Amino acid sequence: MSEIQEIIQQLIKFRDERDWQQFHNSKDLSLAISIEAGELLELFLWKQNEDVDPQRLKEELADILSFCFLLAEKHQLSVPEIIKEKIAENDIKYPASKARGNAKKYTEL
Repeated sequence: MSEIQEIIQQLIKFRDERDWQQFHNSKDLSLAISIEAGELLELFLWKQNEDVDPQRLKEELADILSFCFLLAEKHQLSVPEIIKEKIAENDIKYPASKARGNAKKYTEL
């Protein structure tokens, strides 16, 4: 079992011990991801680019990733596989020869 699978199993155990699966539908998990991402953004509000409390950063990232893992598991998606697929897609959209040092969208390269 991979480390990601172990984490997902721990999340499921935690959730199930509290009978929270009933609240973890796709819509609400997606909303939770967005809300937690907003809390992550709030850590940077009115600060310099890298001026963030490392502990709070860890906490918000953990919340976001936890809900992402639960949503992926709900839809029987392998987190490593979908990330590898997305990297391959982005490699085509953003060839290093055109995208290096450039923040433009692939349609503008």
